Amino acid sequence: MARPRGRPAKENRSRDILAAALAVFAEKGFAAARLDDIAARAEVSKGTLYLYFDSKEALFEALVRAAVLPNLERLEGLVTAWNGSSAALLRQMLGVLTGVLREGRITAFPKLIIAEATTFPHLARLYREQVAERGLKLIAGVMERGVASGEFRPVDPTAAARLFIAPVLFIAIWRVTFAQFDDRKLDEAALLATHADLLIRGLLAHPPPEAAR
Repeated sequence: MARPRGRPAKENRSRDILAAALAVFAEKGFAAARLDDIAARAEVSKGTLYLYFDSKEALFEALVRAAVLPNLERLEGLVTAWNGSSAALLRQMLGVLTGVLREGRITAFPKLIIAEATTFPHLARLYREQVAERGLKLIAGVMERGVASGEFRPVDPTAAARLFIAPVLFIAIWRVTFAQFDDRKLDEAALLATHADLLIRGLLAHPPPEAAR
């Protein structure tokens, strides 16, 4: 397969190794995955893999930085630049997350963290500090903004932020755990749209007339 032009070979190699690591972690879990498996999937020698990453833990940390944090940074940029209502911002944020869920293997992260948290607590701590807490703080800030402006009724912003993200985690876990046994394909976009409607109507200090009946 031809390499994309304009990208340094070293960067290509690192990208290929990370893609292979995510695939192997998704299939086998972190504990069962071997560096030999990852090297074989990336079509490099184990020695070459070690030139880039010296352990599975280093691979996991690099995956968080490469595959997860850019999406969080995108949300942060959206919030910083937003000039509209807080309700509309929450809908836009869920739209971004819907797109992220379509990326496929990235949804392996929640399952990996849940499955390996006891055996590899430092991985769970890393994900919590770099992703979960940062994301929840961002969402809570939007909740606080809505309350301060009078758009939202007074709520616990931390609790509301966790409720906001809960269906995203549900979809990620369902996809990698139960979807293979589900005769009816989960309509993820519809689920998130319904969630946005229910959550925002519950947050609004002055809901639309049809919602107040």
